[in-house]
Amino acid sequence: MRLAVVGNPDNRRVTLFVEAAVRAGLPAPVVHPWREVLSSRPGAAPSPTATPPSPGSAVAGAGTARFAAAVPPAASSPSPGSAVPGPGMFVRIESPGEDAEVDRLLRERGSGRPAVAAEHGEIVGAAAAFAGLRWALDRVAAGGGVLLNQPDDILTMSDKPRCHALLSAAGIPVPPALPPVHDYASLRTAMADAGWNRVFVKPAHGSSASGVLAFATAGRRVTAATSVELNGDKIFNNLRVRRYDDEASIRAIVDRLGPDGLHVERWYPKAALGDRVLDLRVVVIAGEPRHVVVRTSRSPMTNLHLGNARGDVAAVRAAAGARSWAAAMETCARVAAVFPGTLHAGVDLMFRTGWRDHAVAEVNAFGDLLPRVLADGLDTYGAQIAALSAGWSPAPPPVGPGATSSSLGGLAAGRWAGVSCVS
Repeated sequence: MRLAVVGNPDNRRVTLFVEAAVRAGLPAPVVHPWREVLSSRPGAAPSPTATPPSPGSAVAGAGTARFAAAVPPAASSPSPGSAVPGPGMFVRIESPGEDAEVDRLLRERGSGRPAVAAEHGEIVGAAAAFAGLRWALDRVAAGGGVLLNQPDDILTMSDKPRCHALLSAAGIPVPPALPPVHDYASLRTAMADAGWNRVFVKPAHGSSASGVLAFATAGRRVTAATSVELNGDKIFNNLRVRRYDDEASIRAIVDRLGPDGLHVERWYPKAALGDRVLDLRVVVIAGEPRHVVVRTSRSPMTNLHLGNARGDVAAVRAAAGARSWAAAMETCARVAAVFPGTLHAGVDLMFRTGWRDHAVAEVNAFGDLLPRVLADGLDTYGAQIAALSAGWSPAPPPVGPGATSSSLGGLAAGRWAGVSCVS
């Protein structure tokens, strides 16, 4: 098995995947840096950062023969000068985040104009970066490798309105959403028309809660909880959730985010343990929910990088009860079935107060970074390597109404009661 990664070489996501492959006895995956994918011309790129494995390299064991069936017949080693993986390589596409130059290049490719580096934490050019990602993914796909996460799936998961609509059409529970809004004025109008006074305002292409506002109105009073920091005419993602109660600041933030696209959902009343609300990050690998982290917070934002805390998975399972927990895990599996050509997805799942209902908040294309979380002794990266060695290969998308749900084959809810995880 010959693996390649398109990613930022120094990022721990890439490092952890490479280490998992080596632990499994595979050659170190070839790493193709995002900077080279975005900046080099086709056929004129520098060499990848690791030596390509020889054509005969393969993982030993029974899984090898099954996995080899997915290799294109004309498989060959990638060209030493190729910026993207070539035929015969099984390709993991990793997050382009956490690299300022990659962000600049994405915005430059997406806008077709020169772009300057953003200031640290600055929220700018999300729509251009998304368009640049589409360009880059098209280029990776043209290399001819077997992609372990499909470009269209990545783009759908990274486009909140599109992903929400797709999940809703598949019958997967999601919070109701407003029609498109583009600024503060249209947000207030849409909320009034819907009769809603509490919503989550999300950048269409944001991640890690960047730019998200938990917005509420009560008569003439308005409040917003968010990690956004206003600084003159710029906005920044801060690692501290703050509260705004002056309409001028909230208007400025929403109007600054609006041109890059917004997605607005009705506020979902999350379940809590003690004085902390919670939700789950569930990593589904090869169709099965395997790794679970509970994210708890005293604010509406549960993202762990905002200073929040991991919760006790066993305590949440006990509070939800076996039936509700199993139903939630089946929903996560149904989400993954919408993207059958992609090996893994991170599902953010919310239990409603009372634990009877649940809904999917988001689906994350790069949501498998769960340090120290094991299932059957494997972290998320090791579990993906194991699934590949056991013969997983991309499947075509379901066709026709209801195909997503039926692709699970009538799974019994009890199947998901035994999801293994360590908090």
